[in-house]
This record gives sequence, structure tokens and C-alpha cells, in this order.
Amino acid sequence: MQVSVKWVDGVRFLGESSTGHTVTMEGPESHGGRNTGIRPMELLLLGLGGCTSFDVMNILTKSRQQVTDCVASIDAERADAVPAVFTKIHIHFEVSGYNLKDAAVSRAVGLSAEKFCSASIMLEKGGVEITHDFNVVDLANA
Repeated sequence: MQVSVKWVDGVRFLGESSTGHTVTMEGPESHGGRNTGIRPMELLLLGLGGCTSFDVMNILTKSRQQVTDCVASIDAERADAVPAVFTKIHIHFEVSGYNLKDAAVSRAVGLSAEKFCSASIMLEKGGVEITHDFNVVDLANA
């Protein structure tokens, strides 16, 4: 895997993946940013959310759950001192669908956290406390 990050101006940068996708990143206004791009640490959380959501959906699809929506909401705390690393991250999944089984969703979230999500496992090895929970919205009983 290879990516590049090019300085644009001020505290703005353009990230490009080896597949040709780009994202604009920018530092905060307090450091000269103009709010034209995502903060790098936000992007890290989005990557974590994408990684674990991919796993959860893959596992649920393979277990033949009728999922219509899956949203991972992520809250994070950072250290007060520099470097302001993440210290705690909580991921809440809201999974909607028909005749969903709580046990299947619990299993998918657990497997992602403990076995499959490279981003989550890497952050935990770096000392970040990561917790998960979920809510099932069964549209068949709505």
C-alpha cells in the first residue's frame, strides 16, 4: 500500500491513494487553517470507522442478515499534552434491517474488534482504550 501527501499551501495538504482517490486535509484555524479540509486526526477516526464497518457488514452479509443500514458513530478522547494522541475511543453501531438477530450483530462487532479490524487492533496495541456497543433497529417489528 502506498499513498502520497502533497503540501498545497498554508496548513492544507492533498492526500492521494495509490488507487487515485484524493482527500483534502487541513490544520485547525488556530494554526492558520481555513476549514477547507478534514483534520488528519478526524481522518484517522474515519479510517477506523470504515475498517470496522466493512468487517461488520461483511460478517452480517455472510450470516444472511437482512441489513438495510449500518452507521458507526465514533467518539474519541485525546490526551491534553502534545502529542495529543487518542486515549479512548468508543464505537457505537446502529444496525437496521429485517428480522435481525442481536446475537449476529454482537458476534460481528466482536469479531471485527478482536480479530479483523486492522485499524482498531493497531490503535489498541498503541495504548488506546477502544470500546464498542450496538443497537439493533428491527424494521420487521416497526
